[in-house]
Amino acid sequence: MPEEGRRHSVAADAELIKDPQLRAEAEARNGLLQFDLACHMIVDAIEKGSNWKLRVSAFLALHREALRGISSYAGNFRPSSVAIEGSRHEPVDAHLVPELIEELCDYVNDNWESKTAIHLSSYVMWRLNWIHPFSDGNGRTSRMLSYLVLCVRSRILLPGTHTIPDQIVDNRQPYFDALEAADQSLEKDSVDLSLMEELISAMLAKQLTGVMENATGKQFTAE
Repeated sequence: MPEEGRRHSVAADAELIKDPQLRAEAEARNGLLQFDLACHMIVDAIEKGSNWKLRVSAFLALHREALRGISSYAGNFRPSSVAIEGSRHEPVDAHLVPELIEELCDYVNDNWESKTAIHLSSYVMWRLNWIHPFSDGNGRTSRMLSYLVLCVRSRILLPGTHTIPDQIVDNRQPYFDALEAADQSLEKDSVDLSLMEELISAMLAKQLTGVMENATGKQFTAE
């Protein structure tokens, strides 16, 4: 089953594993390795403090870990155009990808102190999916980069086992809806990330509530 569910893109000629079961197993293994890499990147970024900047290299490194041994394009931007199954959005031509990713980094870096962690992580989540820079693995990479920005901007490697990326994988529909809502707002020349911000805020609360429940042995419910 495609990792992206309803919204999915993949370059068939780039696939190194054809068997669906073997591919699923490889994706699961790589997912753990990608999260481990993201955690190391978060800790390193927090230690650097104000010297840290979001760079294109972070996008490529996390994508490489997710698609290692699965795609011949692992760690590289897509070489051609791509369509997103289940979405009306048409990603930009391949030659525009590097510049747009740099602009994404600029937005985050330029607004690092003036915007909230929730806003910046929401922007990364949506904008990377909108650019769709990779032949496959855009969702996995956007979720991990968004989580990285959320943690670094919050200056903490967020505790909890039921993380925001895990919650999205468990229930993708709200995530898809938030992406589509932002896509449609851009068509009106005004990006509205409110639905994505609400989603990430709610998932962050759930992740941290899980920490409290494990620590206290009590169950908490949102009012």
